Amino acid sequence: MSVKYPRILIVFASVLLFSCTATKRSARPSPGISSIPSGTPIRSKVVLKNEVKPVEINTKNVSTKDLVGFAKLQLGVPYLWGGMDRKKGFDCSGFISYVFSNFNISVPRITYQFTNAGVDIPIEFSKPGDLILFTGSDANSGVVGHMGIITENNKGNVTFIHASSSRGVMISGMNSYFIPRFVRVNRIFIPEYKPANKKPSKNTASK
Repeated sequence: MSVKYPRILIVFASVLLFSCTATKRSARPSPGISSIPSGTPIRSKVVLKNEVKPVEINTKNVSTKDLVGFAKLQLGVPYLWGGMDRKKGFDCSGFISYVFSNFNISVPRITYQFTNAGVDIPIEFSKPGDLILFTGSDANSGVVGHMGIITENNKGNVTFIHASSSRGVMISGMNSYFIPRFVRVNRIFIPEYKPANKKPSKNTASK
């Protein structure tokens, strides 16, 4: 039995390392609600590295309104690197996992695995319930390392809920901190969607 313990520790350490690289504690500005003028075009300048396989997420008959509503109930929960427990705290992907698991929807635990989940949607056409992906704190990393759930798109002024290292679960907008790190918006609430028909995007991942 003792031989298995190092393997378990390695797997656990890998999950912690890649689960939410964007919100690992570091000095950074506090990301708040955006003051970017509505209609301002936002396009990703992030170059992804390597390939990440498409992920199929069965959202069943869950309403995006219910999902976003439940996510908002977590506002103010503190940040905890590797956290998935509301009583203790969340990291960004731990927050996503917690919200979706409340509706018995299985999602990846590691942030970069969401790279090709669902359908890539231009941000100006995003809707509540879509997933928004970013790099970690290094915009040049080429890795999806942070994410949130879109809560509103008011004529192009997009807000999303996520677990921030500075303030825990909060709602932010596309400000000067997030725009350089923006990767894409993925829509996973699509009936009869078959992700196997989609070519994988490039990204980097631990092997």
